[in-house]
Amino acid sequence: MMKSGNILKCLVAASVFAVVLICSSPQAAEKGGNGKKTVDFLFVQNAESVTLKDGVLTLEGVSPDTLYFSDRPNRLAGRITVADFVKQWSKASDSFQSNPPNAVLTVLENPTPKDIVVVLENPRIEGGNLAYNVEVADGEKAVNGEASALFIDIIGRPAPSFAN
Repeated sequence: MMKSGNILKCLVAASVFAVVLICSSPQAAEKGGNGKKTVDFLFVQNAESVTLKDGVLTLEGVSPDTLYFSDRPNRLAGRITVADFVKQWSKASDSFQSNPPNAVLTVLENPTPKDIVVVLENPRIEGGNLAYNVEVADGEKAVNGEASALFIDIIGRPAPSFAN
């Protein structure tokens, strides 16, 4: 059996591979309402373990940073702190608060890893954990697992204001 640290390293490596794979698919940036180019960013959050129960998803021992990336032609990537990610949740007219994102939760659970599609709402930091209210769109409604990665749907932002 793999130790939790090794599992988390494997999951982070898989997350980086997914970023590279997704960044190689075509998607053009569009102009926003203010005439600035917007970039569609996707996000990845990693945690040591996860609990999904009664409509609450808790990423336990969440990484302090959220990885973000875009695909071609911009190919931007970077990190934003989880605290800043939560603060940005309600910013802009088409924010995650007004248009909750889809996400795929990948959980390493013995004997079989699980993938669960959720809609995320109301993020909050609880100590070293990050919790969301969720609606499960596909998959199990309750899970306890080891290392996990949460792949969060796109949001368009002007590149200079978000990626810097």
